[in-house]
Amino acid sequence: MIKKEQIEKYVLDALSDEYFVVSIQVKKGNAIEVLIDGDKGVSIQKCVDVSRAIEQQLDRDAEDFELNVSSAGLGKPFKVHRQYLKNIGREIEVSPAEGKPVSGILKKVDNKGFDIEVNTLEKSDNKKKKVETTNNIRFQFDDKPKVKNIISFK
Repeated sequence: MIKKEQIEKYVLDALSDEYFVVSIQVKKGNAIEVLIDGDKGVSIQKCVDVSRAIEQQLDRDAEDFELNVSSAGLGKPFKVHRQYLKNIGREIEVSPAEGKPVSGILKKVDNKGFDIEVNTLEKSDNKKKKVETTNNIRFQFDDKPKVKNIISFK
């Protein structure tokens, strides 16, 4: 059976510094799934290049395998720290383990968690008018919130 560490080495050898590995899985029957991302996105050609680099290192006659290399994709949950760094300044949706999902602008990321800026409408003293307020909310990585980009066509 093909080992995950083996595939990871081939992938890392094929990627330059602007790209990074999101996940690598080797499933039953040697079904290999590789997700990559980049600081400026990932082209289809880059996925093809990584796929070819892996295929060149494996012997189809010795081990039959299925290979799928793709980008992490918009709307998919973040899995690695570098995805958070890449998306600073962008609108994200955070689904905490408990509570309702929250949308806001990713403002800050460190090793323990991240901050988002959330705009909300609240009733003013006048009660007929609503006032927009801005709050910062802190999320901890240890709490394992689900985080993904919000796709906007504005």
